Amino acid sequence: MRAVLLKKVDDEFSVTIDDVSEDDLPEGDTLVSVEYSTINYKDGLAITNTSPIVRSWPMVPGVDFAGTVLMTESESLKTGDRVVLNGWDVGEKHWGGLAERARVQSDWLTAIPEEFSTYQAAAIGTAGYTAMLCVLALEDHGLTPERGPILVTGAAGGVGSVAVAVLSKLGFEVIASSGRVESEGEYLTTLGASELIHRDELAESGGRPLAKARWAGAIDVAGSHTLANVLAATDAKGCVAACGLAQGMDLETTVAPLILRGVTLVGIDSVHETPERRELAWNRLATDLDVNLLDALTTEVGLEEVPRVATDIVAGNIRGRVVVDVSS
Repeated sequence: MRAVLLKKVDDEFSVTIDDVSEDDLPEGDTLVSVEYSTINYKDGLAITNTSPIVRSWPMVPGVDFAGTVLMTESESLKTGDRVVLNGWDVGEKHWGGLAERARVQSDWLTAIPEEFSTYQAAAIGTAGYTAMLCVLALEDHGLTPERGPILVTGAAGGVGSVAVAVLSKLGFEVIASSGRVESEGEYLTTLGASELIHRDELAESGGRPLAKARWAGAIDVAGSHTLANVLAATDAKGCVAACGLAQGMDLETTVAPLILRGVTLVGIDSVHETPERRELAWNRLATDLDVNLLDALTTEVGLEEVPRVATDIVAGNIRGRVVVDVSS
């Protein structure tokens, strides 16, 4: 089978597209014929060796995939079932989705809702599933469209694009923050954003501990100074769902928004979320994501293009989602 293979020997790092024996696949009770994988920000970090994402060598990257069950020892699955995998440390500790086959544990797999084709499930992927977890967190906190607008940072990226589309369909006013407002403004308004702001407005350090309230809640993929400034401008009893670190892992802020406005900061762990919550997120995507918008936010590449796309996604030059046809 063909696969993207990451190797590190004596600190010498390499990325190749190799023929790999199926016998080399790691242990698991289910073998999946992978039809599509994707390239997420974490994949970009791993494939460019920008951050120590990979914890076992050699590694097939790809934190998600969509495909069909070939063989399984699980009573909950059968041959031919269409499944998607998101997280569970694949592409980090366990060989991931950028290959034609994957052997994993059956309880890592989620059934693809019948509303989606396998390609569409991949197009949504980990980014879209994470975006839905963020929306669920805001809803769990009681946020409704009547409470006010929702900010989405990194709005032109994978998580951001799906978040904008879902929130808009649910009736929320969406403020989209991006570093590419000039080039991606029309794209973001097509997805449903009603207001655009440049990420520079939120990216500087040393902001006020408590700023003028501008949004009822937010979905943040940036972390660092951006998240601090987002919290400072969140309205009373608001909620911010944090799911990324595109700007950085640091968070220099104060308790002012938390104790003076009652703002809640919710962390989203999409990697180790429970199977029940995953199923809920995917079922909600089936009703709350306009699949007609998937074409607008999705591009397709083959395995040979993965290293180039990985460089682009780390540089912030990718719009929406990138699906990888692992057979091409």
